[in-house]
Amino acid sequence: MTSVSLYGILSYNVVRKTKEFGIRMALGAGRLTIVRMVMTEAVLLVGIGLMLGLAAAVSFGNLAAKLLFGEQPRDTMTFASATLILVLVAIAAGSIPARRATRVEPATALRNG
Repeated sequence: MTSVSLYGILSYNVVRKTKEFGIRMALGAGRLTIVRMVMTEAVLLVGIGLMLGLAAAVSFGNLAAKLLFGEQPRDTMTFASATLILVLVAIAAGSIPARRATRVEPATALRNG
């Protein structure tokens, strides 16, 4: 669910910024620069979500302790694995819109903008 939502947000932003990408590419920006812009946005969104989510999980961990069977409320391995999975999901969800952004033709983007 997270990957679909993140993919949707990033795809929307790539479409919205098509003219900007076209201008940047017309001025000499390489494909790597465009990919870096899209992936930075993906990692930033997930990073903010992770910070808020981990803070909430630590804060409310004791309240949910009765629902956790065989796990501690502040299990480091669980937090680390969830963080790793979400970062991998961000990379996967951001790669398709980033690739699409690099295929923007500068002349077409400027003409349609």
